[in-house]
Amino acid sequence: MKIFLIVWPLLVFFACTELPNPATTSGLDWTEPADPQGERPEAWTNITEPVVTFGSTDVRYPRSTPYADDVPESHTLAGWRGEKVSAQIVVSTPDSIGGLQCRIGDFQTAAGTPLRDIARARFVKYVISDRFLPERPCGDRPKGNPAHLEADLLDEISTFDVPARSTRPIWITVAIPRNAAPGRYTASVRITGTGLDRTLTLHLDITERTLPAPSEWAYHLDLWQHPAAVARVESVPLWSDEHFERMRPTMQMLAEAGQKVITATLNKDPWNNQCEDAYADMIEWRRLADGSWEYDFTVFDRWVSFMLDLGIGKYINCYSMLPWNNMLHYRDDVSGQYVDVRADPGTPAFREMWAPFLNAFAAHLREKGWLGITNIAMDERSPEMMAEATSLLKETAPELGIALADNQKIFKQYPYIKDMCTGIFGPIERSDIADRRDKGLTTTYYVCCSSGFPNTYTSSAPAEAVYLSWYAAARDYDGFLRWAYNSWVKDPIRDSRFRTWTAGDTYIVYPEGRSSIRFERLVEGIQDWEKIRILRNEAAGNEEQLRRLEELLKPFRSTIAFEGWEQTLREARIGLNTF
Repeated sequence: MKIFLIVWPLLVFFACTELPNPATTSGLDWTEPADPQGERPEAWTNITEPVVTFGSTDVRYPRSTPYADDVPESHTLAGWRGEKVSAQIVVSTPDSIGGLQCRIGDFQTAAGTPLRDIARARFVKYVISDRFLPERPCGDRPKGNPAHLEADLLDEISTFDVPARSTRPIWITVAIPRNAAPGRYTASVRITGTGLDRTLTLHLDITERTLPAPSEWAYHLDLWQHPAAVARVESVPLWSDEHFERMRPTMQMLAEAGQKVITATLNKDPWNNQCEDAYADMIEWRRLADGSWEYDFTVFDRWVSFMLDLGIGKYINCYSMLPWNNMLHYRDDVSGQYVDVRADPGTPAFREMWAPFLNAFAAHLREKGWLGITNIAMDERSPEMMAEATSLLKETAPELGIALADNQKIFKQYPYIKDMCTGIFGPIERSDIADRRDKGLTTTYYVCCSSGFPNTYTSSAPAEAVYLSWYAAARDYDGFLRWAYNSWVKDPIRDSRFRTWTAGDTYIVYPEGRSSIRFERLVEGIQDWEKIRILRNEAAGNEEQLRRLEELLKPFRSTIAFEGWEQTLREARIGLNTF
């Protein structure tokens, strides 16, 4: 018993207190790629001892370069109750380290009050990337854009064998309990491996304020989901039971970020197969022998129910009455074959195909109880096409809402559009946003392949993902849209490049529910937007408080990376905790 009493506190203190992992086993190969730029043994010539230190979450530390910044052994995080905060540890070693582990002890106050099981450590891994080229941002991948490694993927493994002459970051996530008492807490972070045993100190300052749960966030997050990519990468039959189970960790992670929109499809791939995987049909259209139509909503219903059960479902945005090539298909009962039809807006085929479908779709949604949250969604379509689509919708299914990603600055022509999203280069006036908000309409903005800053490419500065939501707050947008949550490339675990666009443009998370530096920082920015919303509401009628908030936000109206923007953002974020 005496031995037990002596050893037990040490075991508790250094227990690996991790948040629940989305996946503990994997059927995929998570091996890292070689460095396309080659290793740099000469950079390690004068390095004789490993460095273990806190780094910055604003930095992607190169794998082949020794760490050369300050070496603090302690770090302080601060946040509201209910908030997730992050730190980054860097291990940089001239010699190999087998079985590297990061174990985080309980956080405790000076009086010994503990917070247990609130921290999680994940190894940062490297993927091949390229850089944004403003002269050719959206075309085929140009020559002269050399491949290189970027730190991004957050892996779930508990140990990592670190090669000699390499740097390995470790991402720390702390989920502050909503019922935690305010004050300072401290935990030890123990880094061990072959020939290595270091202990760092992590402080956590918890304010008296409380952030709502993600399901209660007002921020309108719309990251487009791609079910077919999960089926291909994780090698399961499309729409099978196993497919839905494999999607669960990835989509649950999205729900926990406060996602509001379910991405659904109405017919064949609405974006004309711009990704590695075409968007698979969710609704089968059938033309019967007598010329009438039937529609099989089985997959659509299962997908929507699946996402609703995860907590996502303010809107169901259905793409699209205006597919990018205006092609539709259906199964012909007479021939038993699929028939492709070009249905350009304004032509008889457009009305003949869409009118009966919209009637049947609205009736089905009404029966399911989903009609009030469903929008027919269009993406970057011309004013002429929009006029045809909205006219037919009003005539045949006026109860259906409309969503639009607008790059034509035509939103004022459609003041009734429920979910309006404008490109970052065409900001909407705050008075127009406020007017729409008073009518219960949502107004957001989006970035895409032509947006250099801010963005979430694998080569983007990590703080850009935070800046996105500060831009939304500064411009008074209700939230943010990003076209691709998980449109994975051929080998997303190792190579984030695609045949077009900047690397990382097509996805922000990795298979099997693995997160990324980009996604973690995006969530941090969303939390900041929620804080700003709460502070604005509290300051209503207090001109001085509102003025202070607007001064804090003023720099972030820019879509240009101004000098010192990262430090300005860091200071502004600290200000939210002391406002």
